[in-house]
Amino acid sequence: MDEDVAAGFEQLVSDALDELPDEIRDLMTNVAVTVEDEPPPGENLLGLYQGVPWGNRGPYYAGALPDKITIYRLPLERVSGGDPERLRAAVRRTVFHEIAHHFGISDQRLVDIDRY
Repeated sequence: MDEDVAAGFEQLVSDALDELPDEIRDLMTNVAVTVEDEPPPGENLLGLYQGVPWGNRGPYYAGALPDKITIYRLPLERVSGGDPERLRAAVRRTVFHEIAHHFGISDQRLVDIDRY
């Protein structure tokens, strides 16, 4: 991966995280946000949340490994068609979508509230 391209993409992810309201950012605990080139083979994903959703963490959650949000660079670049503003918007939407999963919001609920 070209280091400049990767750094630019990671900055888009960072910018999206910076746009979160402070109240949301403060609630995001024990979660790592990472960037990878492609999703696992056979998966058609722009991003992926893996972990225990925030609302499902009980009293025995302490000491757990961090949840992981992965943002996939190449699929997002493909769907943006080379348009930098479309890429920025797609990254932002994907980051916010995966953060919603971190808080236990399902894909169906995102559809219901017109946020999918």
